[in-house]
Amino acid sequence: MALHGVLFLDELPEFERGVLEVLREPLESGHITISRAARRADFAAQFQLIAAMNPCPCGYLGHYSGKCRCTPDQVARYRSRISGPLLDRIDIQLEVPAVPQQDLLKSADGESSSVIRHRVEQARQLALARQGKPNARLAVSEIDEFCLPDEAGISLLQQAISRLNLSARAYHRVLKVARTIADLAGSERVCIPHIAEAVQYRKMDKQ
Repeated sequence: MALHGVLFLDELPEFERGVLEVLREPLESGHITISRAARRADFAAQFQLIAAMNPCPCGYLGHYSGKCRCTPDQVARYRSRISGPLLDRIDIQLEVPAVPQQDLLKSADGESSSVIRHRVEQARQLALARQGKPNARLAVSEIDEFCLPDEAGISLLQQAISRLNLSARAYHRVLKVARTIADLAGSERVCIPHIAEAVQYRKMDKQ
């Protein structure tokens, strides 16, 4: 039902492990195979996965109020409900801190949605003109052709792989995100700032 749309999963660790692991196939291939008795069917399943979770069982880890009383073991067990192979397939992993009460009353000073949309549309057109498909749909061989960074970017990426123990899958996904960041910046080459930003979006790999 989420084909060509968004699949949003709130409270991600609360889903059964088997349910989450089934997502690995469609996230990787864009298809899902369902087998029942003597029948087998293959369905298209290209969707954008967006998931949300608390930082700990009580939800207050890192909160400015200091209310969290979860132990490190409790936090580790909670986060371990999300497997490494599933996290590998999530391109962008961000931590969103709680907003202090005084900041809630301030007027927003960010860009408008229309301005951001225009920049995203331009970046998408750059990708389509360059390779005939969005960056997210690039195959591994195409990633090596269209997303290869400059020498400084390669050096930084090698450091990130060593420090964060990135898998081959995570490595290729970092490159695709970096390529998109470069497109948003209007850059023909993937450079060190784009790699650095893409690596920063692998928050869960650092924990």
